[in-house]
Amino acid sequence: QEQLLQQQQQNDANDNLKNNNHPKDTRMQLPKQYYAKGNYFKLENQKSPFTRLIYPLPDPKGGLGVHATMDLSGSTRFGPDVQWLPPDFDGSEDENIDWNVDAERSKLFYDAIREYWPGLEDGNLVPDYSGVRPKLWNPDLRNSCSKSDNNDDGGDEGVSNNENWMKDFMVAGPEYHGVKGLIVLLGMESP
Repeated sequence: QEQLLQQQQQNDANDNLKNNNHPKDTRMQLPKQYYAKGNYFKLENQKSPFTRLIYPLPDPKGGLGVHATMDLSGSTRFGPDVQWLPPDFDGSEDENIDWNVDAERSKLFYDAIREYWPGLEDGNLVPDYSGVRPKLWNPDLRNSCSKSDNNDDGGDEGVSNNENWMKDFMVAGPEYHGVKGLIVLLGMESP
């Protein structure tokens, strides 16, 4: 049934585009994106007690919290943390991103991991890799927005002082962009 629904949506979207059966200007006013670097550390010299993914409570500063993942070789990695890039960073200047994982950040990782695994021994986390994720909000801008800046439709500010200031993701349907059968997913960090 889900596959049939997806096929119908795809067919509707294709028909609308072929028949010019859509508004003259279908360009969406996309919400501003902000970016956060996420660092990962790898466990070495100690056996991991985990056989499944471990997700702690989300970090109020952004992200899902430092979680534990296992790869196909049996290695355990922890991350990501959230290291916000400047709010004016637009994602086009990746040469300005330091992709190295700073070993000094390990203290934050030890503290976070020991919340759900107190047996983690000192010295067993080594820097592994990093990446950058788009977000629809930035905590540095929370206090600079007034209630009138709130745009639940994904407007330019993306944040406000009310309870919706931290917009995690957005599902934009035809009411947002005017194209029947098209659904746009924004701010989806992980599948």
